[in-house]
Amino acid sequence: MTRQLKFDLTARPALGREDFYVSPANAVALSMIDAWRDWPNRKLVLKGAHGSGKTHLAHVWAEMSGARIIRAVDLPDVNVAELAQAPLCIEDAESAAGNEDAEAHMFHLHNLVLAEGHALLLTTTLEPAYWSLELPDLKSRVQGTQVISLNPPDDELLGAVLGKLFADRQISPNPDVIPYLVRHAPRSFDVARKIVATLDDMAMGTGKPMSREMARRAVAGLNDSEE
Repeated sequence: MTRQLKFDLTARPALGREDFYVSPANAVALSMIDAWRDWPNRKLVLKGAHGSGKTHLAHVWAEMSGARIIRAVDLPDVNVAELAQAPLCIEDAESAAGNEDAEAHMFHLHNLVLAEGHALLLTTTLEPAYWSLELPDLKSRVQGTQVISLNPPDDELLGAVLGKLFADRQISPNPDVIPYLVRHAPRSFDVARKIVATLDDMAMGTGKPMSREMARRAVAGLNDSEE
């Protein structure tokens, strides 16, 4: 059988407000992002599992507020005074823990961004109490920040997320693929992303349309790998 060539092209996710699907699992978090001017002390921690939409909401907020977005792992190299001149989002904020320079810069950014009258958004997969921060003043400020969570997906949201993941890869699966995955795949944003990547590989490798049978094999393969 002739195999179709597969090019390693990175999928580009759509991160606009119109691309964010709202369901009961994320509606509260979205409402908090919309009401960013009313955050207590002008700061918020947005918590959710990998792939839950934290980055998407961060970009939605940045578009509304004019905020800059930076990853916590890049904090040691930033110019604190420059970054503090606008609203700021620090992504994966818990990853600053244990890095002396990253923690120091996060502490100074926290204070200066707020002192300049701007807002601060921190995204994370963990409750701030479990970040293992070593700088006491930073720990107290983070743990004193309101936390809003993105909940695990319901059927409606999981179907929408799968559709978006396929669209980001410019894939049009057969109509019965997404309903099958919603019924049989684990309730996890991260798993949804892995399954879509697996199905993309399957379809490209065979040159055939993405079918329910491929979806069944992808879910079965995922279950086998976890045993």
